[in-house]
Amino acid sequence: MNADRGFYSIIDYTIDCRETQAELVKVFAEIQDQWVSFYPGYCSARFHVSTDGTRVYNIVHWASEADYRNFVESSDTEGRMAAIEKALEGLVGKAEPPHGRSLHLHGRA
Repeated sequence: MNADRGFYSIIDYTIDCRETQAELVKVFAEIQDQWVSFYPGYCSARFHVSTDGTRVYNIVHWASEADYRNFVESSDTEGRMAAIEKALEGLVGKAEPPHGRSLHLHGRA
């Protein structure tokens, strides 16, 4: 059995401490709701934090790679990036953006 389980975009952020982790997750959950979640094929976004307080992973699940590519091509990237930049600047601590580091995985059974 080899059923397609979707497509995942994984973005990681370097964080200065646990408090910043919690703050980043909160503001990025809001960004997901405002800028991403309504696109066709969007399934979910999950945030994972490292136990040492230095990383936040944002794992976005799409129904297919085509849905993800449609989002990339048709979404307001400039507006979304401005919202992300504003969110990062508003944090009490420091979070470094991924600088283009993202990992895309096809889910398989």
